[in-house]
Amino acid sequence: MTFSFTYSLVICGNILIMVTIVFTSRLHSPMYFFLSNLSFIDICHSSVTVPKMLEGFLLERKTISFDNCIAQLFFLHLFACAEIFLLTIMAYDRYVAICTPLHYSTVMSMKICVQLVFALWVGATIHSLVQTFLTIRLPYCGPNIIDSYFCDVPFVIKLACTDTYVTGMLIVSNSGTISLVCFLALVTSYMVILVSLRKQSAEGRRKALSTCSAHFMVVALFFGPCIFLYTRPDSSLSIDKVVSVFYTAVAPLLNPIIYTLRNEEVKIAMKHLRQRQVAFMKLHT
Repeated sequence: MTFSFTYSLVICGNILIMVTIVFTSRLHSPMYFFLSNLSFIDICHSSVTVPKMLEGFLLERKTISFDNCIAQLFFLHLFACAEIFLLTIMAYDRYVAICTPLHYSTVMSMKICVQLVFALWVGATIHSLVQTFLTIRLPYCGPNIIDSYFCDVPFVIKLACTDTYVTGMLIVSNSGTISLVCFLALVTSYMVILVSLRKQSAEGRRKALSTCSAHFMVVALFFGPCIFLYTRPDSSLSIDKVVSVFYTAVAPLLNPIIYTLRNEEVKIAMKHLRQRQVAFMKLHT
């Protein structure tokens, strides 16, 4: 019941953010364009694992075919990597908006934003294909019980009938490096932003800090588990399963909560959208 309720909130909360941004013209800016994409990725990321996990809670015999397991692994890494790249792009967007505001409309035009989103999906697809290839090339002939709630590379390769040390190192060099490098880039960009805020007015600092702090909370909650899981060649700690569930089932719920609670523009837009809906219903009754 807990995970069912959480998943329902993930779907409803992120759809609400997407609908609010689409139907509110003043939110048609790069920052909210990226936020709507983040909500879409969160829905997809959570939907890859949670429905199958809920099915497992209801059934005594919890099974998944090899093909479905590989498909789950592929899409899990696709959406996770897409979110990592998107959060990095969002940090760059805030850097341009705060540090070079006069060039913002040129540097972050809608055409460039669409190109950046297209590029992140291409990069995420390549990453996911690499992870999937590293997994399926191994021979599997031994145990077939995955010590996790869903299929992920560190847990699946443990079932291989061969030494997986080299594969584990390749996973670290791929997933771990992407997570760590992007996180360091994000931290650096926020440090530059904080330094530049000294030249801003008090109101400008307050607004910038509100936006950036919400974004950084999302970054920390998502990157923390990713770095913990994918920067070690051998994931054998019992807490790995808890961390895995957190970043696939719980983290997508925190994004809409953080952005709505700390973003006045989104809250006002949601209020106006609700008022328009009520007025429309009264008109037709």
